[in-house]
Amino acid sequence: MPATAARISPAPVSDAPRPAPSDIQIDIRNVGKVYGSKASDFPVCALDGVTLTIRRGEFISLLGPSGCGKSTLLGIIAGFQAASSGQILQDGRPISKPGPSRTVVFQDYALFGWMTVQQNVEFGLKAKGMGKAERAEIARALIATVHLTGFEDKYPHQMSGGMKQRAAIARALAPDPDILLMDEPFGALDAQTRVLLQEEIARISSEAGKTVIFVTHGIDEAVFLADRVVVM
Repeated sequence: MPATAARISPAPVSDAPRPAPSDIQIDIRNVGKVYGSKASDFPVCALDGVTLTIRRGEFISLLGPSGCGKSTLLGIIAGFQAASSGQILQDGRPISKPGPSRTVVFQDYALFGWMTVQQNVEFGLKAKGMGKAERAEIARALIATVHLTGFEDKYPHQMSGGMKQRAAIARALAPDPDILLMDEPFGALDAQTRVLLQEEIARISSEAGKTVIFVTHGIDEAVFLADRVVVM
């Protein structure tokens, strides 16, 4: 499906009707973020009056240059930090902290170096108290989904960057989140591996029906992956 583009604005930029409440999974309402005290000499405004709605099952790309606030907005959606003003709702409820319904894939893989691929993918399931046999089965299925079958017992230092990112994607999907947040996940990869993983995440997100919010500064990547591109 061709991507459509929109620019984040403090106020609605068209008369198009808002999605029905049941269709809205993420509702970003006039969100601002300032680092440092407003009374200080050098407060830094990262976000100012951001308003955006994201539908259930939609793949959104947040597109913009470095320093425009893309990752800051993603961090607030994830619950890693609080907005200075405004609020973000998930299914009508304010987001105030991280939760299992939202998982994150980072640029630097963020795998546990002392754990194997299998153990990394199982980690979130184990934290939820899932039994050993059940979590092992789910992890194996996800490892197969990202085409890492045969590498279950490998450690991160034994794998390429692309393989580590596949493992990170499998780990993020393991708790069966409603929303997958991706912060320039392919930025550190070579061009060929990046294209392969773009195709993989497009396939996986389509099959799983997840809501995906994908941060990138690459126009081609944003247009290829997303249902809608939001320019910041």
